[in-house]
Amino acid sequence: MYNNSLTPSHLIILGLLLSFAIAHSGLAALRSWAETKIGHRLYRILFALVSLPLAVILIVYFFNHRYDGLQLWQLQGNPIVKPIVWILSAISFLFLYPSTFNLLEIAAIQKPQVHLHETGIIRITRHPQMVGQIIWCIAHTLWLGTSFTFITSVGLILHHLFGVWHGDRRLQKRLGESYEKLKSRTSVIPFLAIIQGRQTLHLQEFLRWAYLGVGVFVLLFWQAHPILIRATGNIDW
Repeated sequence: MYNNSLTPSHLIILGLLLSFAIAHSGLAALRSWAETKIGHRLYRILFALVSLPLAVILIVYFFNHRYDGLQLWQLQGNPIVKPIVWILSAISFLFLYPSTFNLLEIAAIQKPQVHLHETGIIRITRHPQMVGQIIWCIAHTLWLGTSFTFITSVGLILHHLFGVWHGDRRLQKRLGESYEKLKSRTSVIPFLAIIQGRQTLHLQEFLRWAYLGVGVFVLLFWQAHPILIRATGNIDW
């Protein structure tokens, strides 16, 4: 299971991360131009056709090589660590898949649009996916403790930090003063705007079916996690 050396897989995962970042951020940068040429729905479909296969390759490769490299620490025998990892993972999904997403728009059934709002998770941070990804990386790096996982996590976090800068820049250019006002009332760092008195937290906004759906998904994923690991192990990447 363990390979206590800096294997080529370290460079391969960085290459895969870079490819995904270029494709994902590049297509995002071209969104306004592309939508005028091919329309909102076709752009969304094209975005998915490029991004999803790269994401699947990344996930499968990560699962199959997660124990590569140096074992930096080993905490899996600690009874406290496992529940901490699962709690952090569950919290990460609440940020990664907030109820602000419109599933019909994601599937391009409805016309995809840019929504400006500051409710629910956006009151905590206006970039919930970045926060969720960092929490996920912390949880999995803590559990696995390998140099491969550490390098993967660093790459993912850098990509999402770039996404924060890039996203703010694109939306500022596209929406102007409206987005500037949103930025003034929200924060990137979780709870910072609330602590500074620029925002207030309304817990009732989290009492939504979408959050219950995320909770059910986490429970199902917890049950299916070993199956997923075995399934990806059958792919010789």
